[in-house]
Amino acid sequence: MAPNEIAQKLLLQGAQNAWDMLSEEQSQKHITTGSGDLNGILGGGIHCKEVTEIGGVPGIGKTQLGIQLAINVQIPVDYGGLGGKAIYIDTEGSFMVERVYQIAEGCISDIMEYFPCHHDKSSSGQENLQPESFLAGIYYFRICSYTEQIAVINYLEKFLGEHKDVRIVIIDSVTFHFRQDFDDLALRTRVLSGLSLKLMKLSKSYNLAVVLLNQVTTKFTEGSFQLTLALGDSWSHSCTNRLILYWKGNERCAYLDKSPSLPVASTPYAVTSKGVRDAGSSSCKRVRVM
Repeated sequence: MAPNEIAQKLLLQGAQNAWDMLSEEQSQKHITTGSGDLNGILGGGIHCKEVTEIGGVPGIGKTQLGIQLAINVQIPVDYGGLGGKAIYIDTEGSFMVERVYQIAEGCISDIMEYFPCHHDKSSSGQENLQPESFLAGIYYFRICSYTEQIAVINYLEKFLGEHKDVRIVIIDSVTFHFRQDFDDLALRTRVLSGLSLKLMKLSKSYNLAVVLLNQVTTKFTEGSFQLTLALGDSWSHSCTNRLILYWKGNERCAYLDKSPSLPVASTPYAVTSKGVRDAGSSSCKRVRVM
């Protein structure tokens, strides 16, 4: 059989009907953001098998949300989580281990509060609900150039094949080095398009969520400068969902700008000492992220 015939046969064998796709999607668990209101506009949280872009101004809490997701994806299945692990690709050096530990403690505190009678008192259960075990479940890559970023993303397929329990890949931020070091805009667009297609394929092949944190830039429209997500319209097609974080006075808000199945919506949220929570949460001290 010729190679092209083999490829066609494999393609046809992989066909699904729409009902099976819907049933599979409805049975999927989501990764909680830590905020019930934020989960609400996202249809339950961050979706596996999809690429979600999260953008906003500096200090709004993008990295805090990224870290929160890296912790929350590890919530054990018995407590309503995915029991998976995370890959965190840091291009800006904003990943602070002390803050990760603090957010892990907040997550464990919430689990103990919401499941007081369900907690496994055995030694193995106690061991799993320790901040150290949450930190051990995050695979961290520090990226210092766009060439390193390309290399790591190309390496992900091999890494995921060896670590099948990974359920989320977070890139913080996806655009940093491409904005700083890349002069050829046409080539930059082609390279980023190739990377986004690879990430989309990985999300579906390995049943995981891909979260791309993005910066903002200014764009001149209708006679005035407006804030917009970096890399412009060519990059806007590279994600399934887009969440924009912004300030409304002194309150942090999230706006669902793009989704194939959910309506446009917005909600306030808070970044507290325990992590990302509902804006109305009074049990946690609010912190301003610089």
